[in-house]
Amino acid sequence: MSLPPVGDPSLLIFPEADKSPLSIRAKALVFIDPRTRQLREEVERLASLPVPILIQGETGTGKELLARHIHRSSERPGLFVALSCSGLSPNHGEAELFGYAAGAHQGAPSSRAGWLGSANGGTLYLDEIADLPLALQAQLLSVLETGEAWRVGATQPIPVDVRLVAASSVDLWQVVKAGKFDERLAHYLSDGRLQLPPLRERVGDVLPLAEYFLGIYAQRLRLPLPGISLAAQGLLERHDWPGNTRELENVVHFALLVCSADEIDAEHLNLPTAPPLKRLEHALEQLLDAGGAEPLAALRELLRRAEQRLAG
Repeated sequence: MSLPPVGDPSLLIFPEADKSPLSIRAKALVFIDPRTRQLREEVERLASLPVPILIQGETGTGKELLARHIHRSSERPGLFVALSCSGLSPNHGEAELFGYAAGAHQGAPSSRAGWLGSANGGTLYLDEIADLPLALQAQLLSVLETGEAWRVGATQPIPVDVRLVAASSVDLWQVVKAGKFDERLAHYLSDGRLQLPPLRERVGDVLPLAEYFLGIYAQRLRLPLPGISLAAQGLLERHDWPGNTRELENVVHFALLVCSADEIDAEHLNLPTAPPLKRLEHALEQLLDAGGAEPLAALRELLRRAEQRLAG
């Protein structure tokens, strides 16, 4: 399988992310699997609408990259500003997020816009928004609803125009039930909700992503670009990928370093061999997807014999 060419709508690359201090290593998303093609359609629909967006998905699935694409597609003139909510200072989180006026505290001779002010006219991306302290959640909602923000120590509000794109690896409504997330903010985010499936549920994206990472690392390390053997492809597609795209990138990087042949083989992948039942499940799914009268008839006969043996 070959990677879609640059410019193909099924491939998103983010060269600007190389210049960013953000903790993004994977700089591509692909939309080849049917589930991600459907997601792409929903993203394109929401990107130009003036609504906040909540991206839900497991760690390592590419939520920040999807948020970058939403910002880029929205054509908002301001910056894309990313903030990890767990990284806010316990003591100065309000000033970091909303900014502060000159003289607001000792050692502050001038004012600061804060993360929110830096995103004025653009997009504020809040990663793991469930980690945002409750008090700041209420303040954030007020800013988004009124279009006015109060900097710490200020005597009057300042107008802000920010589009919020938030991400969470947990179900926010469960956090609401636990009393640790503002219900009104959860409702505010519900207008534009996107679910980014884990890599194990979008097998069609695995090989294109693997080829992309292989090409990137071969170029960076100035190494010959090997192919991926059929055995290695099968192992990549059968693996559960608990670490999602980040894990796939690490596996491909390692394989490139230890491979001295023209092809990366299964032995280079540093992945556990799938258990027999998992391999059987994968083979069955391939047969069902391929269709055809003869293969399906043979499959029915095989299942019939298996059922007889199990019953006996």
